[in-house]
Amino acid sequence: MDEEISIIDSNTRNEKIKNFFVNNKKNLIITITVIIIGLAVFFTVDEIKERNKIKLANKFNLIKINYKKNQKQTTISELVEIINQNDVTYSPLALYFLLDNNLIEDRTEINKLFDALIKKTNLDNEIKNLIIYKKALFNSNFVTENNLLKILNPIINSESIWKSHALYLLAEFFYSKNEKQKAKEFFNQILILSNSNNDIKIESQKRLNRDLSE
Repeated sequence: MDEEISIIDSNTRNEKIKNFFVNNKKNLIITITVIIIGLAVFFTVDEIKERNKIKLANKFNLIKINYKKNQKQTTISELVEIINQNDVTYSPLALYFLLDNNLIEDRTEINKLFDALIKKTNLDNEIKNLIIYKKALFNSNFVTENNLLKILNPIINSESIWKSHALYLLAEFFYSKNEKQKAKEFFNQILILSNSNNDIKIESQKRLNRDLSE
């Protein structure tokens, strides 16, 4: 008797499963199709991204190999194009190449390129902070105190590994302006910062002992 009941239950369960697939055949086909298309799109997009990365890498390396000062404008245009691709690797490298070789003299144009990286590129936080620091370093000889602070605020108000670099830049900025009390305050902040760069901490202590000890 129990065996017969078990067989009936099994048949009933199988019938329910069969009916479910029959009644939902259309929806199941649509769902499976959507999943297959989704996977295909995902892997296609991923492959396209990888190909574009390789193209950018080849383009950047070719620019470096073929770089000549008498082809300055061509080099600038190609590097700016890479920067505007907002690639997390080669866009920053392209800007660094422009800066290292002094290819663009217009500070406004350089700052626009910095901002394109900082605001539009999906960078790791510490890479972004490094670029912010480099922007501040680039502008430090030209901008006012308020503007320099404005540039560096995202780093100063964080626990970034670049914070001691930012504080040191501000300290030296104020020292160069003969605002010694402000300079001293920033140097002291470096000394008490838990993750200060060791070399920067040593230089800060030297500056305080040698020039700001009174």
